[in-house]
Amino acid sequence: MTRAAQRLLAIQSALTNISVSDDQKVDNFILPDGAVMTAKADSVSPTNYIHIDGLIVCEYHLLDRTAQLVISAVGTQFENTASHVPNFQVIEIIPSSQVSSPQTSRNDISVKDIWATVYALFTLYHDQEIIPIVLSQEINNSEELRSYLLRSGLGRTAHAPTASKEEIYLHRATFWQGAGTQGYHNRGWLPPSSFSVAPFPLIPSFTRTPIVISGHPLRPPKPEPGETLFRRFCPSIGETLEFTYFDLRSGSTTSKHLDTFHRWHNSERVNKAWGERGSLEKHRAYITEIMNDPGVLPVIMSWNGEPMGYAEITYLKENHVAPHIPGGPGDWDRSLHVLVGEDKFRGTVRTNLWHRALIHYCFLADPRTESVMGEPKADNPSIIKVDFDSAMHIRTIFDFPYKRSALFCVPRYRFFRLDLL
Repeated sequence: MTRAAQRLLAIQSALTNISVSDDQKVDNFILPDGAVMTAKADSVSPTNYIHIDGLIVCEYHLLDRTAQLVISAVGTQFENTASHVPNFQVIEIIPSSQVSSPQTSRNDISVKDIWATVYALFTLYHDQEIIPIVLSQEINNSEELRSYLLRSGLGRTAHAPTASKEEIYLHRATFWQGAGTQGYHNRGWLPPSSFSVAPFPLIPSFTRTPIVISGHPLRPPKPEPGETLFRRFCPSIGETLEFTYFDLRSGSTTSKHLDTFHRWHNSERVNKAWGERGSLEKHRAYITEIMNDPGVLPVIMSWNGEPMGYAEITYLKENHVAPHIPGGPGDWDRSLHVLVGEDKFRGTVRTNLWHRALIHYCFLADPRTESVMGEPKADNPSIIKVDFDSAMHIRTIFDFPYKRSALFCVPRYRFFRLDLL
C-alpha cells in the first residue's frame, strides 16, 4: 500500500471510528469568563448534571434512540441507513429539578448556560462530529433556546421528511468556530473588547517597505497594551492558556513583558532559532517596530498567568512570505512565528495545545480568514512535526536569502472538521 493510501485510510479512521468512553468527567473546568463548570457523562445513571459555580443549571438524559445526519443522503435510498457515518445517541436537555440559578426563572436556562452546556457535551463527547439533542418542553424558554441554537449556527435540523422535527444536531465544527458567542454573551474564548468585534469592514490599504509592495485590506487598530485576546482552559493539563497583547510601556520604564522577552532572546536555545540576542534597548526597538506594523500582532502566551512564550501573528498579504505562496495569500490569511521561552513549558503535549490554540485564535478573530500558515526551516523536524500534528500540510518549499523554508498551511474547513481542540 502506498504512503498516500495509508494516510487517507488514517484520515477516514479518524473521522468514522467513534467510541465514546463511559464515565468521562469535566471536573473544575474553567470557562473563559472564569466560571467553574462540572459535568459527567455516565452511561449507567439516567440523569447527568451540569454545574456552574456550584449551581445545577440543567440536566441531561441519554434517550433510548439514535440519530444520524448525512445531508447528502436526504431523499435517497441511503437516508438513515448510511453505514459510513455513525449513529449517535440522542441527548435530552431538561431544566434542573433541584436548584434554579438566581439569574433565571425556574425551568429557564440562560443563553450563556446553554452555550456552556454545549461546551460540556463537546468536551465529554469530543470525538463526535455532531451531537443530536432535543430540548425538553419542560424548559420554559425552549423556543428561545431553539432559535438561538439554529440562528447562531451552533446546530441545525436535518431538513429530511423522515427526520424528527424536534431534534437539533449540534456541530462540533461550528461550536469551535465561536458560533453563539459574539453578540449573544461574554463567555466565549475572545474576551469582551472593541478589538474582538469582527469582522472589521473592508477598505483598501497599501504597504510599501524595502521588502514589500502590496495592496491589501486596512487592518483593525491594535489592542490596548496588556489586553487579553484569547483565553481557553485545557483540561488535558488542567491549566488555562492565555494570549495577551504585548505590554511595552513608553519611555525608559521597562515592563514584565519586555524583561521576559529580553531574557528569552539571550538564552542560547532561543538565540539559535531567532538570532536576536542583544541589549534591552535592542529588544525595545524590535518590539516597537512590530507594534507599529499594522499587519503584525505581538503576543505573550502564558499558562495560568505565567509567561511561557511569544508569538507574532501576521497578515500574509503584506508580508515578505506572500510572493512565495502558490496563487498568493487570501486577504485575511495569517501566519505564525513563535518561540517558547521557558524550558519547563516545552514538550509535545503543551506544544500541541498552544500551537492549535494560536490557529484557533486566528480563525476566531475574523471569519474571513480561510488559511493559517507557517514557514519553518525545512530542516527543523521538531516544528515540522508540530505543524503536521495540527493538520497542516506542505504547500511548497522555497528559499529566503537566509534559510530554506517549508510553507505549511491549514485551511479553516479541515482544522475545524477534525478533532483537534
